[in-house]
Amino acid sequence: MRFKIFEIIEPSDGGTASRVYDYCMMSVIIISLVPMMFKSTNALFNVIDYAAAVIFVVDYLLRLATADYKLSKGKASFLLYPFTPMAIIDLLCILPSFTALAGSFRILKVFRLFRTFRVFRTVKLFRYSKSVRIIEEVIRNSRHSLIAVGTLAIGYILISALIIFNVEPDTFDTFFDAVYWATVSLTTVGYGDLYPVTVIGRVVAMVSSFAGIAIIALPAGIITAGYMAALEKDREG
Repeated sequence: MRFKIFEIIEPSDGGTASRVYDYCMMSVIIISLVPMMFKSTNALFNVIDYAAAVIFVVDYLLRLATADYKLSKGKASFLLYPFTPMAIIDLLCILPSFTALAGSFRILKVFRLFRTFRVFRTVKLFRYSKSVRIIEEVIRNSRHSLIAVGTLAIGYILISALIIFNVEPDTFDTFFDAVYWATVSLTTVGYGDLYPVTVIGRVVAMVSSFAGIAIIALPAGIITAGYMAALEKDREG
């Protein structure tokens, strides 16, 4: 019985029942996010919040009860599961509903801080999206290449920041300002709140922007190539 439940609650592992469960959970998650689009609340939003909380709690308990199938570590799985990334996200999705108690118990007003945790419910959607799961697998398989590109980007940002910080000390008050400018320049965003005013500084900015195009394109290319390969593998499978 527990294994059948595990097959249903795990995305795409239990046939029709699993797909129906996935679609239902995705619908609940999306509906539970609607109150976040409004500054005020009402009775309907409270009902949505309570109902979503109950469903999320049941889902969390079912996953905890079948953790040994998920982690394959025997009885230790039940102790380890609450500390897995998705289990922590599930818990953060449930905590905002405790804010309803704040009106009745002053000691629980601290839970109002958890209202912002509702945004973590969007992360729960990743569990039920096949495309996101493929991207997750691609990133995991390409992690060494991505780490190398990330290291290159961080190194370039620090070098650019050091250069511009010494070239234009009057424009950049702190090294953090220089790092912020280098990051914005590397990504070619260009907010315009900080910018060089000297000729040398502008030359550094141009070089940084051109290099940024190349560096930013690298991870996009790696992920795209891996994603296309994963899709091709999925079609053949």
